[in-house]
Amino acid sequence: MTTVDDLKRRVAELLAAYPPESTPRQDFLDARFDAGLAWIHFPEGLGGLNAPRSLQSVVDKELAAAGAPDNDKRRIGIGLGMAAPTILAFGTPEQHQRFLRPLWTEREVWCQLFSEPGAGSDLAALGTRAVRDGDDWVVTGQKVWTSGAHKSQWAILVTRTDPDVPKHRGMTYFLCDMTAPGVEVRPLRQITGEAEFNEVFLSEVRIPDAHRLGAVGEGWKVAQTTLMNERVAIGGTEFPRDGGMVGVVAKTWRERPELRTSELHDRLLKLWVEGESLRLVSSRLRQQLAAGAPGPEGSAVKVAFSELNQAASGLEIELLGDEGLRYDDWTMRRPDGVNFLGREAGYRYLRAKGNSIEGGTSEVLRNIIAERVLGLPSEPRIDKDVAWKDLPR
Repeated sequence: MTTVDDLKRRVAELLAAYPPESTPRQDFLDARFDAGLAWIHFPEGLGGLNAPRSLQSVVDKELAAAGAPDNDKRRIGIGLGMAAPTILAFGTPEQHQRFLRPLWTEREVWCQLFSEPGAGSDLAALGTRAVRDGDDWVVTGQKVWTSGAHKSQWAILVTRTDPDVPKHRGMTYFLCDMTAPGVEVRPLRQITGEAEFNEVFLSEVRIPDAHRLGAVGEGWKVAQTTLMNERVAIGGTEFPRDGGMVGVVAKTWRERPELRTSELHDRLLKLWVEGESLRLVSSRLRQQLAAGAPGPEGSAVKVAFSELNQAASGLEIELLGDEGLRYDDWTMRRPDGVNFLGREAGYRYLRAKGNSIEGGTSEVLRNIIAERVLGLPSEPRIDKDVAWKDLPR
């Protein structure tokens, strides 16, 4: 079994062979992956050592102390948090070898083609069709709210392959080349002025059957692994005490005593306690994740994260008064990711509104919490046994 000393020895050997100060960043990332120090809980040969996930922090701290480069988790977050665990769980050995190394080393960026204009919260109602044609599938449809599609080389994609069965059954999951003919990405400008999101049009896109993930018709099962990991990735982000959005407001409170009122003080204290509770619950969730696959509990953390961000950003605007109404930059641009803490209060307030929508709406996640965590009766679903083609639209 891998121990802390084993990991420190492996890190020391990596640093000796590839000194961070003289090794090109990409070369170091490649070497780290090949040494099994990328995600140590992954199998050997796939960037890991079959070691306990809880020991990853040992590697990360040793490398950070040495000034070693790391991959940009903000840029490749969808690949790391959603695509990789799904490919590992359902992929073939050939898919493991083809996709995991370039994903972790940032050679290939991933996006997520799930939501559609008519199937957002109800993902199982999606209508993007995939029709078998020899060794390929021909895919036609539209996806929406696709973060980072404009910078991605690959996408995880869920399609409808059998319209004659109930909606949860006739779905199939693919790995889609975003540079393939027929893929068109269009920006969606947000209230922040930026276009993180996109709509993606798929016009007779040919995908080899070798890029199918899981069995035909079992796309919903595969997608559940992606979604559970997505909610942990969004809500279970590690941040220090007095960190995150609440930490930003607390910093302003300490530095600007002239802005304080007793009412705002009470609200800040309440949010600080909620933030600390969320930090501890998130830490516990990551420990559970280290012991196995993520469960529905991640939905609760994601809901709490969304509500806390929105409440804290609103309090920051109130605290700053007229200053909070200023906005630093309305330029239309297509960023690599979200930069909550690197922008002004106005941006944080507007961007936080999306937290309760992206990664599963809070309404849908509350249903998951009620049914899968608390064991409450399911809501009546009259479409459960109806063929997808017969559903009203």
